[in-house]
Amino acid sequence: YTNPSLSSLKSTMNRLVLPSAHTKQLLTRLNGVLSNTHHILSSTTNARAYSSTPISKEGNKWHGTTILCVRKNNQVCMIGDGMVSMGSVTIKPNAKKIRRIYPKTIGGRRHSDSSPSDSDDKEGITVVGFAGSTADAFTLLERLEGKLDEYPGQLTRSCVELAKGWRTDKYLRRLEASLLVADENVSLEITGNGDVLEPHDGVLAVGSGGFYAVAAARALTYNVPDMSAEEVARKAMDIASDMCVYTNKEYIVEVIDMKKKEEDDTEKDE
Repeated sequence: YTNPSLSSLKSTMNRLVLPSAHTKQLLTRLNGVLSNTHHILSSTTNARAYSSTPISKEGNKWHGTTILCVRKNNQVCMIGDGMVSMGSVTIKPNAKKIRRIYPKTIGGRRHSDSSPSDSDDKEGITVVGFAGSTADAFTLLERLEGKLDEYPGQLTRSCVELAKGWRTDKYLRRLEASLLVADENVSLEITGNGDVLEPHDGVLAVGSGGFYAVAAARALTYNVPDMSAEEVARKAMDIASDMCVYTNKEYIVEVIDMKKKEEDDTEKDE
């Protein structure tokens, strides 16, 4: 730290021709005081510079939710808890953090024109779970839906395009959320850093209890092969909710069953 006014004052004092020894003694003391002041100001500036270093908010970033996606045995299950918290207070216990995105057309006809029985069919749907700010998450969901309309049936490309915009757009880059996206073919995680991650073992999770849920789901997947994806997901979430104070047991579950599709493909091949 350098203060020009203090430096110039000290320089001026050193050039003065002083008439008496008493005055010289006073000016010597004043010079010492100025030196101490300069030292104190330098230390204060360094402390301020040190304390202004950005503190990581990773510990607070994911508070309030756990979203888990498991792909196993021709089934995809996405499950999330319902807790919404503000600090140490639970605001809502049953929020819906998993949504379906339907394609515009199913079998050549618009989804909105489908009969009620067709609306229950999960063919072609995309399941999305989010962690983070609700407003930010829904903004990203709208963007993702637009990309899926632009690239129908191409979930990976749609997610990459969303991540590109999320990373480069000066407004979108401020959104604080993380998305899990899954369809019959692939499961992906999208982050604001421009990452589009596909799991090597079919297990993905985000949120405050995400690491607990992933660990439990992987252990069950590797060691209990007879369990379905939904059973693994529910058991893993039970374990995560027991360990994470920001995760409760009010689950929202979405399941995509791929058995019918694979059987139809086999019959066509025969």
